[in-house]
Amino acid sequence: MNAENSSRVTGTSTALMTDMYEYTMLDAALQDGTAGRRSVFEVYTRHLPAGRRYGVVAGTGRILDALADFHPSEDELRFLSDRHIVSPTTIDWLEHFRFTGTIRGYREGEIFFPDSPILQVEGGFGECTLLETLILSILNYDSAVASAASRMVTAAKGRPCMDMGARRANEYAAVAAARAAIVGGFQGTSNLLAAKRYGFKAIGTAAHSFTLLHDNEREAFQGQIQALGKGTTLLTDTYSIEEAVRTAVEVAGPKLGGVRIDSGDLGSLAQQVRAQLDSLGATKATITVTNDLDEYAIASLQDAPVDSYGVGTMLVTGSGAPTCAMVYKLTERENSSGVMQAVAKKSVGKASVPGRKLAYRSYHNGVADAEHVISGAEDALAAFTPEQDWRDLLVTYVDHGQSMPEFQGGQAVLDAREHRAKALEELPINALSLMKGEPVLPTLVRSI
Repeated sequence: MNAENSSRVTGTSTALMTDMYEYTMLDAALQDGTAGRRSVFEVYTRHLPAGRRYGVVAGTGRILDALADFHPSEDELRFLSDRHIVSPTTIDWLEHFRFTGTIRGYREGEIFFPDSPILQVEGGFGECTLLETLILSILNYDSAVASAASRMVTAAKGRPCMDMGARRANEYAAVAAARAAIVGGFQGTSNLLAAKRYGFKAIGTAAHSFTLLHDNEREAFQGQIQALGKGTTLLTDTYSIEEAVRTAVEVAGPKLGGVRIDSGDLGSLAQQVRAQLDSLGATKATITVTNDLDEYAIASLQDAPVDSYGVGTMLVTGSGAPTCAMVYKLTERENSSGVMQAVAKKSVGKASVPGRKLAYRSYHNGVADAEHVISGAEDALAAFTPEQDWRDLLVTYVDHGQSMPEFQGGQAVLDAREHRAKALEELPINALSLMKGEPVLPTLVRSI
């Protein structure tokens, strides 16, 4: 799988991919003189989806792409002005806007738990608050898809999983989902824009309509093989699967690439098709199954002779958990005296932990046993020395406005997929269970 070095989308402004109150807060802060106060915002989730044991971070590379394009166009500034959303002073401020702050967080592909400081955004209040909605939009969706994909890959036990969800999602979300699926361990996608943008393996051959177009199945298979070669995968469940498999081998010969089954009892059909392919001499032909698969359906097929899985609806919807419920909260800010001060929300059920954070994972006999979140003042955290076996979970994505290029582009997605596999191997074995349970690691939060 080759990955391109750049994943920049279109250069289109992302400045209005946000909620109105981000701009009205900026406007008010500029007018009362607080917009430039140094602030630290934190992205975290209070809980995982019910029964989930871990989550997978995805979308940080997309945030960097979106951040590079976060500067309002003249047309967007005119809209903000004509609608009286912000004042002329704020329009002037926005004309030259570029994020100048610092962003640190968990690596893409890292495992996260409740209260993990997944992303920390530091800068002036105004520039940080503008990014809230966009950051949450990307992280919540991409991480939901990557987390579901990871569970599906675990259930597949080494057999490749492929993204086929483009038609089940918004056209833009489909590209994001394909990217997140690769982070979660998938091996390819049917989405051509995602394949082009990130260098992913593109997969796909023909739908039922191609068979129905022809006078008979044989002619359809002949047409597909003529165009794509004998190594193509033929869809066999338009009419009779048994007849289709026989025809497929007759047309392609023993070098038939594979067949796809998209309906029925996939387990028993895979057994029948495997036996039939072998009896006809197509012993190397593969079997791909599709049809509303999720991690549980994939797990139920572990004893079936299936070679790969195509997953659509349940992948792009997070397999029942389409968001990670991440929030973006102010945890530290500069007070009127110029001193940094930890702050926290105290409302019932939505309290936040004040202060900037460090994050580590500890191990016992090589197995992760806890997440450690250390909160404190900047000087105290700079002097903090972790235990020898603790792994630092935070990396710097943006340093005073400069993005780190190693976290962008197609290769960064492949690196994230590799990191996810390694991070998952570190967890206790029950992390891989599909049964409902509590987060597999406790998150221990303390202040220094």
